[in-house]
Amino acid sequence: MSIHPTAIVDSTAKIGSGVHIGPFCIVEKNVVLGEDCHLASRAIVKEQTELGPGNTLHEDAVLGGLPQHSHLPEKIGKLKIGEGNTFRENTTVHRGLNDEQATQIGDHNLVMVGVHIGHDCLIGNHTVLINNVMLAGHVTVEDRAYVAGGAAVQQFRRVGRLAAVGGYSRAVKDVPPFVMLDGNTSGVVGLNRVGLQRAGYQAEDIAGLKNAYRLIYRSGLAWNEILSRLKSEFTSGPAAEFYPFFADGKYGFMPERRSPNSATLRLYRADGRVSDENGVQAKAG
Repeated sequence: MSIHPTAIVDSTAKIGSGVHIGPFCIVEKNVVLGEDCHLASRAIVKEQTELGPGNTLHEDAVLGGLPQHSHLPEKIGKLKIGEGNTFRENTTVHRGLNDEQATQIGDHNLVMVGVHIGHDCLIGNHTVLINNVMLAGHVTVEDRAYVAGGAAVQQFRRVGRLAAVGGYSRAVKDVPPFVMLDGNTSGVVGLNRVGLQRAGYQAEDIAGLKNAYRLIYRSGLAWNEILSRLKSEFTSGPAAEFYPFFADGKYGFMPERRSPNSATLRLYRADGRVSDENGVQAKAG
């Protein structure tokens, strides 16, 4: 164990073996740091925060801050973090809002520069949150999901397993598992094939996901019928995960992006009329 003389560590904190606490770090009361955690200079771990073994906090990361809420209760919840996670510079993670609740982060996640994880979020394992991702309160990010830079996820929404959320997306509804969300339009644009291949899924699994995807987004059936067919026709493999995800949904699901209308070149003439490739259309308003 190595604690820099300029660090402030509360006497009630439980520090595991092999922990390194760098210059000007702050470790508040009732904190647990598991074995081999590494806190770079100026990292802050606030009270009621528990870290498992092998977590790394880079400069100015702040874990366990108070929830951003206009009516904070008298007793605030906890922050519980698993093992092997990396929190890069200026990341912030807030504790659960109420005494019996906790923000929870699993194992082996990469949280990049400037990411904010709000109160009561549930983060799975092996996720990647790119620079400046913003997760509001009560957001769930399931295992192996990838959320690109500057994306925002609205409170209580879910990002499904192995989903890929594009940069600057606005996830105002649930993002289903295994799909890609386009950063420009915030629409679903197909399956996350690269992520599926990296996760070791075979052609048969991906074919089943394709069939389920077509049923969900392109069949034109009523929603109840889609759910019924997902439950009865896709009973094994990764495609079987669609039904429980959709059945548990409360806030809707991100729609598929549709091809935009063909672009029209418009020219504004000196007389105030508008022309395009088909000729004069109308007087400009």
